[in-house]
Amino acid sequence: MATDIELLESWRGGDRTAGSELFERHFDAICRFFANKVDRDVDDLVQRTFIACVEGKERFRGHSSFRTYLFGVAHNVLRSTLRTRKRESDRLDFGMTSVFDLGLAPTTLLAAGQEQALMLQALRRIPIEYQLVLELYYWEDMEASELAEVLELPEGTVRSRIRRAKQLLEEQLRCVSDSDALLKSTMSDLDGWARSLRAKVKLDAPPAT
Repeated sequence: MATDIELLESWRGGDRTAGSELFERHFDAICRFFANKVDRDVDDLVQRTFIACVEGKERFRGHSSFRTYLFGVAHNVLRSTLRTRKRESDRLDFGMTSVFDLGLAPTTLLAAGQEQALMLQALRRIPIEYQLVLELYYWEDMEASELAEVLELPEGTVRSRIRRAKQLLEEQLRCVSDSDALLKSTMSDLDGWARSLRAKVKLDAPPAT
């Protein structure tokens, strides 16, 4: 099986089959990245991410994995998209503003139970930068070193952000829960419930490359 780098090089050279294989290999993960943060055009954002990946091929030197490079591109696409959707874009602080604050209501994640529904509500109410850190951490099993590459931050800063994100998530779980029993059930296995949402992304077939 060809590696990501081999497929990327073939795609850059005009091999559309290699591009399609690379796209399909990472489609689910990139779709998950956008699914809980925007209320429409997920497929378009995924497509834009892969197009930007090829157009910016000179920036990828192979020092990191293609996966972290791709998520870094997706991160930039997300930030640009959210800024264009907000009127006062220069005041949009991703470290302070949540998906909920922006009035977005993502519908591509379907919770199977009360704990998952509560978790989704809480995730959407913490600042976007903390939300995406937790989703990459839980859903894509990224380590702090990989997150540091995606976010272009020092690894120590990322570790601090993961801890802070968990604190913010717990605070929001307490705010949105109207049942002590449900809150206790969710908090008793915070990591488990967060990871279980990975399988709840409603995916469409990837568009042709």
